[in-house]
Amino acid sequence: MKVISVDIGGTKIASAVVTLGEDGTCSVEHVGKVPTCAMEGGPVVLERVIAQVRARLDDAGGDEIAGIAISSAGAIDPVTGDVVSANGKMPDWGGIRLGAEVSAATGLPCRVLNDVHAHALGEARRGAGKNRVSSIVVGIGTGVGGAFVDGDRIMLGRHMEAGHIGHVHCAEAAGMPCDCGATGHMECVASGTAITESYIRFGGDATFERDGETVPMDGAEINRRALELGDEHAIAAQQLAGHALGSVVAGVCSMLDPDCVILSGSVINCGHYWHDAVAEGFARTAMEPLRDIPILLASLGDNAPLIGAAEHFMSPAYRELLA
Repeated sequence: MKVISVDIGGTKIASAVVTLGEDGTCSVEHVGKVPTCAMEGGPVVLERVIAQVRARLDDAGGDEIAGIAISSAGAIDPVTGDVVSANGKMPDWGGIRLGAEVSAATGLPCRVLNDVHAHALGEARRGAGKNRVSSIVVGIGTGVGGAFVDGDRIMLGRHMEAGHIGHVHCAEAAGMPCDCGATGHMECVASGTAITESYIRFGGDATFERDGETVPMDGAEINRRALELGDEHAIAAQQLAGHALGSVVAGVCSMLDPDCVILSGSVINCGHYWHDAVAEGFARTAMEPLRDIPILLASLGDNAPLIGAAEHFMSPAYRELLA
């Protein structure tokens, strides 16, 4: 079965023709990417989404397309396809009747899922978690998000916000203010942004030279300094982040007992100091029966939310929910 998948983020809109096979195979073809232009407002973003859907329908030629599958930033109601709310980086996106508008514009059924949930569903069903019963998927980048996938169902929660593992309290972040307004959340020390902040706080440089220009410190340079220079501040920042992540993941595993944990996002490109710290934090905190839960790395890259959105469209569980 083929669907047109769209992934709407604050920076770019990606789209593709996605085919999911009953044997677990998948293909992503005719990928297109355009800027979101989020600050121009929700109605403008909607127009760009519809234009991309139409472009991918043209790419599909005479192939039968079952419908439109969307992964979107913001809090999404998967029953109605509405954007319930969004942050200030996407003004006027909250309240957009995304599923209904795209369906009306194309004449095809449309189903919408939050982008983090879509990413998790893609990895759990067709990526690193393929053939496993349940997965905790954690995305570590600018922030830290996640989801729990059980079979072909995602735990959504009353407010469609389940999976915010980055906003679980952890000892390493005690007293630190979080962007959400609370304090002591794991994201404060474990995100990519937090690794850079920790590095500077520990005494590392706030800037560095790249191609003859002075630029702000970033995670890639910190990782290079840890691996190539043995920079103690870089190593400490990565180890702090890894320990915090591993400890919180272990605590969540105590509640959900998943078949595996899948780590995704830009931070997984860190070297062994970070990866070793994740493993140590997990082993230190996990109950004995849970210490053999495998911690895997994501395998689908940028295609994960496109595949996850298609999986959501085709899932019998969600067809029941949306019937």
